[in-house]
Amino acid sequence: MGKLAFLFPGQGSQAVGMGQDLQTDVFERADHALGYKLSEIISQGPDELLKRTEHTQPALVAMSTAVLNIVKEEGIKADYVAGHSLGEYSALVAAGSMSFEDAVVAVRNRGLFMEEAVPSGQGAMAAVLGLDRGALEDICHAASENAGSVQLANLNCPGQIVISGEAKAVEEAGIQAKQAGAKRVLPLQVSGPFHSLLMKPAAEKLGPVLQQITINDAMVPVVANVSAQVVTDASVIRTNLVEQVYSPVLWEDTIQTLLELGVDTFVEVGSGNVLTGLVRKINRNVKAVSVSNREDVLKLKETLEGVTE
Repeated sequence: MGKLAFLFPGQGSQAVGMGQDLQTDVFERADHALGYKLSEIISQGPDELLKRTEHTQPALVAMSTAVLNIVKEEGIKADYVAGHSLGEYSALVAAGSMSFEDAVVAVRNRGLFMEEAVPSGQGAMAAVLGLDRGALEDICHAASENAGSVQLANLNCPGQIVISGEAKAVEEAGIQAKQAGAKRVLPLQVSGPFHSLLMKPAAEKLGPVLQQITINDAMVPVVANVSAQVVTDASVIRTNLVEQVYSPVLWEDTIQTLLELGVDTFVEVGSGNVLTGLVRKINRNVKAVSVSNREDVLKLKETLEGVTE
């Protein structure tokens, strides 16, 4: 029997109105933990408000947890969990490493610190399509020497890598990437250069926040963004979450690790299907589905029961 992994989406998967069909107290619990009506921003928007990193991050953790609770009610269990960037916090909630309330407070702070780390307009991110990792890494090193700091930020799947750093350096690296044969370079609409070294001030502020919350050993193994390795130890999880803010998200490597561990079914839990698409680009032969409401979960259960019989 193959193994099952739950995947949890990150920033960009949010949508106004998400989770409105879920009968769950999770959104009220988020309001209570945060001390403001996040649930109203999720249900009514406007989009610009939900897109603010400080709201997006807890909103996506709440949405993923609300769907996760339905998945658990139906008795579907994961052998492993992983989340993309802020999705790692949803994965840690799923793994029993962190309470939901602590997770939403942590990511709200994470969002605020990330916003504050770099003045608006000074940082940028861009997706580079059709260039391999080694070539793009060399380009970023060269651009960093000439134009300011730029790094690989999200290694999403073969031929899709996001770079992040100082706006001028990102632009320079993008030009060089095209000259080196990249098919496209797409500037991303983001509020800061996430997962770049410019986020170190945010990481330094996040450390003390994470020290104040309870992080337990994970009951379900988590594949970490920063290492693409399986972790269960609470102290390693805490350290990883600080490093994660300014380190690349090794998503392709994370999926490869899960494949090597025998996972053949990937379930994206929460809003959207971005990660499902990435899994299919990494390996076409595995099952990848996204669940965002009760109907999706019941369909998944039928499929899985069909497999086990």
